[in-house]
Amino acid sequence: MAKKRIAWLPGDGVGVDVMEAARIVLDKVGLDAEYIHGDIGWEFWCKEGDPLPQRTIDLLKDTDCALFGAITSKPKEEAEKELVPELQGKGLVYSSPIVRLRQEFDLRTNLRPCKAYPGNPLNYKDGIDLVVFRENTEDLYSGVEFFPFPEDVFEVIEKKNKKISRFKKYGLENVAVSLRIISEHAARNIITDAFEYAKKFGYKTVTIVEKPNVIRETSGLMVRTARKVAQNYPNIELWETNIDAMCMWLIKNPFDYGVLVTSNMFGDIVSDLCAQLVGGLGFAASGNIGDDYAVFEPTHGSAPKYAGQYKVNPMAMLISCKLMLDWLGEVDKGAAIDVAIAAVIKKGEFRTYDMGGTNTSLEVAQAVADHIV
Repeated sequence: MAKKRIAWLPGDGVGVDVMEAARIVLDKVGLDAEYIHGDIGWEFWCKEGDPLPQRTIDLLKDTDCALFGAITSKPKEEAEKELVPELQGKGLVYSSPIVRLRQEFDLRTNLRPCKAYPGNPLNYKDGIDLVVFRENTEDLYSGVEFFPFPEDVFEVIEKKNKKISRFKKYGLENVAVSLRIISEHAARNIITDAFEYAKKFGYKTVTIVEKPNVIRETSGLMVRTARKVAQNYPNIELWETNIDAMCMWLIKNPFDYGVLVTSNMFGDIVSDLCAQLVGGLGFAASGNIGDDYAVFEPTHGSAPKYAGQYKVNPMAMLISCKLMLDWLGEVDKGAAIDVAIAAVIKKGEFRTYDMGGTNTSLEVAQAVADHIV
């Protein structure tokens, strides 16, 4: 295969640490790749007012995919206070770089496999094998929000639905609004991706996780679309579950489920629950996948207090590397990493603090590399 061009986006905090761990394993598996550093993260927000500079977006357009570490994010007011003095008061608003990447490159599918590796002391139960498909570009993450609530927008909505009238008594200057936007196009894409994955890897069910009895229009659209898509896969059963009940049933009967598919916010919630069932965020890998580009990342965040200590579990990042290799068509190399991860976890000789051990991120990564043959 041709040499790969991979955008290398460490970000900040422990993102830098786990990316260093990733390089140990990628070098050992023999991936023929050029790693091209990109600027992203809190440093660039503070200095430039943009945590995802245009130069980084341009860089990504000239690569095959990206590997991303983690970045610090803070609420609106705190973020503005940390801007350099000359940028404060200019109306700059912090927005998540990873969300922007998902939307900029139409990375519609967030794939989050949650597998209980044998021997992991953090497993809720051994044998759990869940895969979450989360729509990645719409829903409450669309970025269409208002505060205060503009009167002209309020009036347009009020003409269509009088239920909103009761909020006017609070004063529109005291009301915030986020729009949940879901298109049939996006719903069909994510649900089709889930069924295709189930078909490819032999899962017998796909569960649509929504709340159509309350959020009737947007969740209703997701469920109706799932029923239509399911007709194309007669050998895979479609199950329908409300998000709140799903969280309960995953704790009670995690073995009943395989592939889960849902919208952006619900997917964010349920994927973290699934991750905890198999060891926590130290094992929570993900791929943000579109038709022509993908960004792979652990989901544990930047944990600034641990930055530079090489303390955090690198497994989420290493599993993300495996997902990246699969997407690049380097399936054998991805499988080699997965086998090595499983061997290290089962032996239990190298463990980071979350697993009850004392090893560093780099020591664990080296142990995985040593098991790659």
